[in-house]
Order: sequence, then structure tokens, then C-alpha cells
Amino acid sequence: MVKVIEIKKSVFAENDKDAAALRSDLKGRGVYLLNLMSSPGAGKTTTLIGTINRLKDKIKVAVMEADIDSDVDAVKIKEATGVESIQLHTGGMCHLDAEMTRQGLANVALDGCDLVILENVGNLVCPAEFDTGAVRNAMILSVPEGDDKPLKYPLMFTVCDLVLINKTDVMPYFNFDIERCKEYIRRRNPNAKVIPVCAKTGEGLDLFAEWLLEEVKNWKQ
Repeated sequence: MVKVIEIKKSVFAENDKDAAALRSDLKGRGVYLLNLMSSPGAGKTTTLIGTINRLKDKIKVAVMEADIDSDVDAVKIKEATGVESIQLHTGGMCHLDAEMTRQGLANVALDGCDLVILENVGNLVCPAEFDTGAVRNAMILSVPEGDDKPLKYPLMFTVCDLVLINKTDVMPYFNFDIERCKEYIRRRNPNAKVIPVCAKTGEGLDLFAEWLLEEVKNWKQ
């Protein structure tokens, strides 16, 4: 007889404890952490650039870019916005957990910082499984990916408080029904806020920026 040991539950339980402790630490410092997820190529970095440029004169923002390798996105954010941007290499892992996030935050100038955005590794599966210690989870679904993604990747849409539907400018060229997509999202998470955006044209980014400002304000109270 082969002995089977269930380790997944204990790993997640330990991570959940670490995440709760990290959230508490950030609350005490008045720092709001947003965990932003998506598939590769959905437009996370471009969306962040447009949004941060709408925020940086109102609040202090920093960004942590998580990737398996390279520093392309961190450099891009820094050059395009001027805000602090650091790169986190995951050593081949397809997600960040709470301890990895804490290590990243240790290298961010948090004094006086209002908002830290964690751009998680591009993946619709692994990142959704781990609580990073963020106040809120958000994700970007791009139009070319299809309106049925909430049905195929249920956990991602279940754990996200905000869904940005990006690349709305190419909707006429894809069989993407935005109302059907919203309905699929509601099936997974009736409380999720949905904002259609286009990082290229700037459509919807003001709404995303306003949502973040309100979130940061409420977190600091």
C-alpha cells in the first residue's frame, strides 16, 4: 500500500497565515497593495502605465513586476511613469505567494507610499491559488482571449474583486460579446466590479484610477 500525504492544504494554510500577517503590517503602515493578474499579453503593463500616470500626482505609487526572468516590464514602467519599479524573479515559479511578496516589499521605499501594485506572473491558474497579502485582487481579460474565459478559469474570476476587460478597440474583429462575458463573470463572482478598458486609447482608465483612489482612501481610514 502506498502512503499518500496531502500537502497542498497545509501549504495553502501556512501561506494564508503569512498573507493575513502581511496585510495587517501594511494596514499599520497605511500602504495599499493591489495584486494584478492576467494571461501573458493581456496588457497589464500598458494598462498600469496609463493608470499610474493618472494617479502619480495624487498619491505615491510603487510597482513590483513579477516574472520568471528579465526586467523588461520594470524598466518600461520606470521609464514611462517615473515611479519606483522593481523586478521580482520567481526562479521559474508561475506565481507569487505571501512570503515572496514580503521579500519584494522589503526592497520598496514604503515610507510615505500609498499604493503598491504587484503585477503578478502572467498566468490564469497558479496566481489565483495563492493569497499574496494584497488588499484586493484584480485581473485583466483581453478581448482576443474570448468571452468564455470566466467559464474556463473559474478560480481566477472567483478571487478577483475587479475585472478589467481590455482591448475593447478590437472588439469588432473578434467574436466577443461583452454582455455575455459580464454574465459569465457574475456567475463566478456576483460581487466583482467590471470595467471595460482600452490601454491603447485610454478608455476606462479614468474609472480604474478612480476605483484605486477610493480603495486607498478607505484603506487608510
